[in-house]
Amino acid sequence: MQRIEHNGLVYYQFDQWAGTGGLIHAIFTRLGGVSPAPWASLNVGGTVGDAPAAVQENHRRMLAALGLDSAQTCTVWQVHSADTVIVQGHVPNRRWLARADGMVTDRPNLPLTMRFADCTPIVLYDPVRHVAGIAHAGWRGTVLGAAVSALNALQAAYGTRPQDVQVGIGPSIGPERYQVGEEVVDAVRDAFGTLDGVIRRADDGSAYLDLWAANRLALERAGVAQIETAGICTATRTDEFFSHRAEQGRTGRFGAVIALTG
Repeated sequence: MQRIEHNGLVYYQFDQWAGTGGLIHAIFTRLGGVSPAPWASLNVGGTVGDAPAAVQENHRRMLAALGLDSAQTCTVWQVHSADTVIVQGHVPNRRWLARADGMVTDRPNLPLTMRFADCTPIVLYDPVRHVAGIAHAGWRGTVLGAAVSALNALQAAYGTRPQDVQVGIGPSIGPERYQVGEEVVDAVRDAFGTLDGVIRRADDGSAYLDLWAANRLALERAGVAQIETAGICTATRTDEFFSHRAEQGRTGRFGAVIALTG
């Protein structure tokens, strides 16, 4: 990924879309906002105890860094599901479009935003149909198929072919830090039919989940071949990212943004 600094903000963009005219996207860090500790400083989570005015200003700064209008932003109330909504436009006086963990659109200049603090941001772009999507996948969303749900929505709504889709798997808690219980191991086995390459056992028998590999596997099984993984662990890099686990839940949320151009 490419690390970009702009007016005090720091964000990352996927290498595969460098110079791509059709898509605006970014995974923002926690840097460059106005929120005090423990949400310092670019917190875009509105349900973590931060002042609403600070969250609103952070949203404005985030969208402005990409040349987008925060007043047109569309988002969802993230509930660790695999539900995806088709977004046709901003709804005035409405904060959330729906309870869901994925959004897709074919509308240009319409920012889609989501919030993260260890779960995986997944961005999808079909340059043939010129449509895009974004998904939020923690362990529950991953085993439920949040990434593939967004892909399926692109197919159903716009005729997308999986072989045309380019996917970016963003920063999240990494496989060396994401220890999980046996109920998660069982859910992963049920979802994927295997633990190989997805669950690692430590010497003491404890289990660690690789969200990056799991979502890649799900997308590859669905026919997607063009996948770029950031490989940045939020629990390790709390200097740049919020981490719910590493910071014991007392933290903010970093933002991910996509928008089509044209």
